[in-house]
Formats: sequence, C-alpha cells, structure tokens
Amino acid sequence: MKKIALLEAFFAFGFTSAQAPLEEGGLQLNAGLGTSGWGTPVYAGLDYGIATNFTIGGELSYQSYNQSIGGGFGDVKSSIFGIQANGNYHFNEILDIPSEWDFYAGANLNYYNWSSKQNGNSYNYAGADNFGLGLQVGGRYFFNENFGVNLQLGGGNVVSGAKLGITYKL
Repeated sequence: MKKIALLEAFFAFGFTSAQAPLEEGGLQLNAGLGTSGWGTPVYAGLDYGIATNFTIGGELSYQSYNQSIGGGFGDVKSSIFGIQANGNYHFNEILDIPSEWDFYAGANLNYYNWSSKQNGNSYNYAGADNFGLGLQVGGRYFFNENFGVNLQLGGGNVVSGAKLGITYKL
C-alpha cells in the first residue's frame, strides 16, 4: 500500500511543470511503434495546434512482413507505406484533467501503398481500397514541458490497433 501511495504522489507532484494539450500555433513531434495484423509498423508524425483544444496533423508509417505459403508457392515479402492526415479534440479543459496529461479523440484520412514480392515477381496493390477513414482515441503523459509518452487506440490506417511512442513539443 505504501508503494502505491508513493507512486501516486510521485506522478501527482513530481511532474507538475508540464503543459498539455498543445497550444494554438504549437508543434509537437510523435514517433513510435504500432500493432497490426501485418507486422509491427513504425510511425512519425507532427501535430499543429489550430485553436484551443484542436489540433491537426500528419503522419508517415512503414511496416514490412514475410509470409510463407506452402505448396511450392514460396515466401511473400510485403511492404506497406502509409500517409495520414488527422484532426483531434483535446478534452483536458472540459474534463478538468491535470496539465501533465493530454486526453484526445479524433478522425483520420489516410492512404497506403502495399507492395509484395513472390518468386521474383513484384505486385503493387493500388485502388480505392488503399484509402481509409478511421477514428482514434489517445492520451499522453508529459514528464516536463517538452517530453512525453503517448498511447493511442484506433483504426482505419496502416497502424490500426494501437500505437505507443514518444512526444516532443518543439
């Protein structure tokens, strides 16, 4: 019980100088790893504060995976590159959340390019299915004015599932 109380005190009082969410005109860089059914994607993105509690951003992601197909068909090596635009509303003000936390939700519009190689042949999957719309919900915890960690859940893009990473305010 003492350990839990000490941990709560550490988080409640140890990092009180952090400021979240992103202010109007502010920029922050996000990067990390995600989960999906097709490997472990890496991502990097930038968010921009357009108004109080509102941000827009962009993101790039990449993942690759290998799949063995039996019956003499050989191995398939696939690569997926994604680009995404997103918008988020930050709930800190209306939920009266402490400033070191940032809780948000929003929507995204994305495109991905999926290519595969099998037995020396290359395949590029292109079409209307390469575009997607998705929703996300996430949170950040800032250790100081500039550096934090983030966790986001959502779908509709190459990093569908979850993302875990770092955030740095510029």
